[in-house]
Amino acid sequence: MTDLSVVEICAGAGGQSLGLHLAGFRHQLAVELDPTAATSLATNLRRLHPGENIDALVKVGDVADEEIWKPEEYRGSIDLLAGGVPCPPFSVAGKQLGSEDERDLFAWAVEAAGRLEPKAVLLENVRGLNDARFAGYRQAVVDRFAALGYTAFWELLEAKDFGVAQLRPRMVLVALRPEYVPYFGWPKKQSVTPTVKDVIGDQIAARGWPKKYLQRWLKAADRIAPTIVGGSKKHGGADLGPTRAKRAWEELWTDAHGLANEAPGPDWDIEEHPRGPKLTVDMVARIQGWYGAEYEDWIFEGRKTSRYRQIGNAFPPPVAKAVGESIVQALRKTQVPGEIPAPLKVHDEVYRLLRDHAGFLTTERIQRMLGDSLTMPEIESRIDVLRRDFTVDEQRRGGRTSYQLGEWKAFRGQEDHGRHAAFAQAKMRAKVS
Repeated sequence: MTDLSVVEICAGAGGQSLGLHLAGFRHQLAVELDPTAATSLATNLRRLHPGENIDALVKVGDVADEEIWKPEEYRGSIDLLAGGVPCPPFSVAGKQLGSEDERDLFAWAVEAAGRLEPKAVLLENVRGLNDARFAGYRQAVVDRFAALGYTAFWELLEAKDFGVAQLRPRMVLVALRPEYVPYFGWPKKQSVTPTVKDVIGDQIAARGWPKKYLQRWLKAADRIAPTIVGGSKKHGGADLGPTRAKRAWEELWTDAHGLANEAPGPDWDIEEHPRGPKLTVDMVARIQGWYGAEYEDWIFEGRKTSRYRQIGNAFPPPVAKAVGESIVQALRKTQVPGEIPAPLKVHDEVYRLLRDHAGFLTTERIQRMLGDSLTMPEIESRIDVLRRDFTVDEQRRGGRTSYQLGEWKAFRGQEDHGRHAAFAQAKMRAKVS
């Protein structure tokens, strides 16, 4: 049954799209910035929805561009707003700029939910969003959803717990209208996790790789993979991740320094390939969750590096399906789960005090209110971290500085936000090139 409607933002090549389709959702709109990824998504949606005008359903461009779409046009008719908003603002592989990064769309997505008014929201991002650095940011998301009439839940989910042969921890947010909250529970973990050998063993052996090498690889690859990463367009080509990930792949006797065009054949020489075989794009897709009868016929358009990045940046379809099924259960009110998630509790008590206090607070007053659990330098350090995502107003009296939490800096559609200039420059560069 696909009678529940979804609008998906930052849809990529369709990992989340496929998972939600299998869970019971039907797309009314999908927006993606990268043209090749959007082509992949359209190719597959035509197969899933024959006879529909997919060119009108898949829109290419900046999701925050009002010329691409307006959330109000879908207000009241959508069950779910979903998306995997850009991860660089929160990734430990980057600078974790959060609200200061023009690619940050998390807060914008929250506001889009307020304009769209779906019954539920699903947003996912990298594990780095769970760091203490973003405690205030996460709570601000929950607070804003509450103001819009939703109860929001955060959870760190690992792909390995849902039938995917890799770690891939992701921060997942689900927000629901109050009437659906009693019916929502996070999906249960699977008891068995496939290994790399399980999901690509037949592919790696398909071209007659000598048995002595194959047996060595099968033994080494009988474990789950490190997280597949999509990489950046700034990098020259496709490989399986940074130095740390490459070391993890060494333990699987797999060469992570690039991708192969085909599986190793009978003439494969260990002297030339001491690190082991390289994976193909199709192998990486299986490790990312496109494995099994429901998933394997997904098509990725473009050249090898583009296809790899589309796969590496995707939300694994089995994880999206599992979370989607939990949301379906809530929207249909079919079952009360054994345990309803608890809303996020503020991890940063300095943020909580500044958020809830109407006036200015000195560090001395903050320290007393917290029962001396933090030192003065620790409080000042927390305030410095908050400055990265919020304006913090200062007031000096009698030689002491007091603080008041101001606006959330994150892009929410503000006309004077720096994101507009950054994207205007990007458009100009694209036209020139």
